[in-house]
Amino acid sequence: MSKESKEQIPDISNAGGRWWALAYLSIAELLALSLWFSATAVLPALSREWQLGDGGRAGLTIAVQLGFIVGTLLSALANLPDVYSPRMIMAISAGIGALANGALALWVDSLGLALALRAVTGVCMAGAYPPAMKIMATWFREGRGVAMGILIGALTVGSATPHLIRGTTDLPWRETLLAASLLALVGCAIVIGLVKEGPYRFPVARFDVRMAGSIFRERGLRLACYGYFGHMWELYAMWAWVGAFLAESVQSRGGGASFGFSTSVATFFVIGIGGLGCYIGGIASDRWGRTTLTMAAMGLSGLCAAVIGFTFGGPPALTFAIALFWGLTIVADSAQFSTAVTELSQPAYVGTALTIQTSVGFSLTMVSIWLIPFLVGWIHWRWAFAVLAVGPFLGVAAMGRLRSLPEALKLASGRR
Repeated sequence: MSKESKEQIPDISNAGGRWWALAYLSIAELLALSLWFSATAVLPALSREWQLGDGGRAGLTIAVQLGFIVGTLLSALANLPDVYSPRMIMAISAGIGALANGALALWVDSLGLALALRAVTGVCMAGAYPPAMKIMATWFREGRGVAMGILIGALTVGSATPHLIRGTTDLPWRETLLAASLLALVGCAIVIGLVKEGPYRFPVARFDVRMAGSIFRERGLRLACYGYFGHMWELYAMWAWVGAFLAESVQSRGGGASFGFSTSVATFFVIGIGGLGCYIGGIASDRWGRTTLTMAAMGLSGLCAAVIGFTFGGPPALTFAIALFWGLTIVADSAQFSTAVTELSQPAYVGTALTIQTSVGFSLTMVSIWLIPFLVGWIHWRWAFAVLAVGPFLGVAAMGRLRSLPEALKLASGRR
């Protein structure tokens, strides 16, 4: 038995104990994940200083996704979150990610090395994200949907935080990256000092490389993952490019048009409101069922993707309102796909299942992130985002199929 498993189980005799545990974990996740879009938030400054084209700009975001995919794939193949302490994996990953991001801020002046460091940051995010979901699941059986929603909501706000730093301060791009690294180091310290696994720990697993493919062999898990893949096709492309969409929409109207605050702050609100969406989605999922919530959220977000392009160059208030609603609905279902995996997979390999699910899902994001600027040049912003609607609409079909199967009774205590 590992040293970690011998630690005294935290006291949860009071009703608020597990919520304090969730609070510590969520704050740590918020701070650690501020690294994810730190370079994306400063792309305008980087583009001017390094004279980046569309390929270079997309590359800085895709590099993180690629690193994340490699990290999650290797982690899943090695069963890392199930064989080793997810708490220590999370802490080490947040710390190394902060150092990689800080190195980019302090010493890098060229795109090639920046791409390499962003990829390293992505690998570290693979160690900070799926293990956190497993730790959360050790604290909650009932109410797991809302707890997962709060955790993924923290991730969402953390991803949006660099835009807020950029929009509300006068920090140059290097100092903005350093600020994100400092936040991640604080998150690392919280994991080490305050985060513990709960009383509902999963069995310790043995290394078995075959378990990485188990989610595709079991019908219920496979369909839940198909729903997640459709969701991911839309999510990160929207997060990566909605700031550029908002900025160019305002610019196309000429001088004087604005949202009432900077585009960076508007982007923070559009992405950050997803934290509220995750919380609402968690409550709805626990009350009415996982498939019900995910189908509704994907239907609404897909509709937003299909129509928001028609507001390009229109009244900023209208564009911002639809973008906000898109930001609210696009991630409201995200946590519930992960929650479904914890309920449908073999208990000893929950961490592996979560990790391989995210690995494949993020592989799709590389394609959709790269596709958007290409489509903007070809068919303009009016139609570019509409291509993202394909993912959630296919996801609705997958979750509808899961809803009709007996396996769906394992979800949310029998609430499909």
